[in-house]
Amino acid sequence: MDNQIAVARALLAVGAVGFSPANPIRFKSGILSPMYVDNRRLPYHPAQWQPVIEAFAAQVHAGTFTTEIIAGVAVGGIPHSAALGYVTQKPSVFIRKEAKEHGTQSRVEGGPVSGKQVLLVEDMVTTGGSSLSAVEALRAEGALVSHLLAIISYGFQEAVKAFAAARVTLHTLTSVPIVLEQAHSMDLLDDSTLAVIQNWYTNPYGWTP
Repeated sequence: MDNQIAVARALLAVGAVGFSPANPIRFKSGILSPMYVDNRRLPYHPAQWQPVIEAFAAQVHAGTFTTEIIAGVAVGGIPHSAALGYVTQKPSVFIRKEAKEHGTQSRVEGGPVSGKQVLLVEDMVTTGGSSLSAVEALRAEGALVSHLLAIISYGFQEAVKAFAAARVTLHTLTSVPIVLEQAHSMDLLDDSTLAVIQNWYTNPYGWTP
């Protein structure tokens, strides 16, 4: 099975992706959404988490980018970055959302990153704010960061522009269109609900239920 499809089906199997067009959620950016993604569920389901970590490892081994250290964004990215570091036998660190009030006050925990090619790992990218804050923290410590690997991204233009401005390339294991296609094939979405969500996805900034 294609890795993108396997990851999409794993997310759907554990309820990491849900659909609620009648009760949409609102993101911090103000965007109203009839679907949600909560990849924090994955570590609770090892059988479904396995194809996700394998897909992450395949990206690392593909040679598309050079990786010396794996870094996870707190908190959602940490389980995945730690597992990925273990299976690829690469050092792993994590980035706090805020610096500690004591000690070194560094946001980067686990080991030195200066002069190293660091691959940032996220569970989910919405607008990219937390991800790029982590990039800044790593670069402040002297790390070389130009690639971010996430399980999935909504693909919002706000994030696309932000990553381009920060000179960071975003790679994802699967996509919203693939998730929707698989949800439909698994009878998790009927035709009418699928149409509503696809309509939202074409214009998330102007969508209303």
